[in-house]
Amino acid sequence: MTRSPGFDGASGWLNSEPLGPDDLRGRVVLVQFWTFTCINWLRTLPYVRAWAEAYENDGLLVVGVHTPEFWFERDVDNVRRAVDAMRIGYPVALDPDYAIWDAFANRYWPALYFVDAEGVIRDEHFGEGRYEQSERSIQQLLGIDRDLVAVDGVGIESAADWDDLDSPETYLGSARGERRGEADSLRRNHWALSGDWRIQDQGVILNEAGGSIAFRFHARDVHLVLRPGDGPVDFRVTLDGDSPGASHGEDVDEQGNGVLSEPRLYQLIRQPVRIEDHTFEITFLEPGAEAYVFTFG
Repeated sequence: MTRSPGFDGASGWLNSEPLGPDDLRGRVVLVQFWTFTCINWLRTLPYVRAWAEAYENDGLLVVGVHTPEFWFERDVDNVRRAVDAMRIGYPVALDPDYAIWDAFANRYWPALYFVDAEGVIRDEHFGEGRYEQSERSIQQLLGIDRDLVAVDGVGIESAADWDDLDSPETYLGSARGERRGEADSLRRNHWALSGDWRIQDQGVILNEAGGSIAFRFHARDVHLVLRPGDGPVDFRVTLDGDSPGASHGEDVDEQGNGVLSEPRLYQLIRQPVRIEDHTFEITFLEPGAEAYVFTFG
């Protein structure tokens, strides 16, 4: 049996005073590791949020541990903004130095650890899916048996279209970037920069207005983690050279216009029609835009 190491390594808390051993004693605890730009976490969030609400009176305590992937996710104001935007009401432990992450020997976003009332980890799950089994694990630890909660993720929290998803997560920075090509001859799952860009370890930064990023993809959704730099940046998205129309994402209108206003994951394309290979391109109308990773759904 593995005992939960608790949250002593937290640098701070949101939605709660610090939770120590006395606060956790006798409680069933669901621990979720997350970071706010992660699409895999976003698609699990409606389930965790629903479980936190449905089983609170039965004794469940959900604790989110925010361990950042990108440097700007260490900023507590950015995490607080995400907590508010995503309607997270349960306690969140801030873990910018990976102290809790290492104590759990965790390696994934998202990750779930199911801790019984004696402080023993009884189950764990990494990534998306397995929702019914996870909820049954919660019920078993609480000693209850009832119908599962109804969950329907909407918008960016919707489940991926796994049958048509054939484009992988793709980083743009020098540390993990791969499959970079040429804008005029992109193959599937390759990307290219046009304009004056500066390549950093974690991402790319636009030096002059008018720079763009293109990606040849096969998926229903296109997401891109972006940061605005010193101020808002207008951008325009095209699909095969045209406005996206009905295929625009939550953060773009039908003409392809959007505004980069805060650091987060932006949904740029969501196609309502049959999925085929397409070329996506985003052009920034002002300098300072930062781009980090493409994800798809």
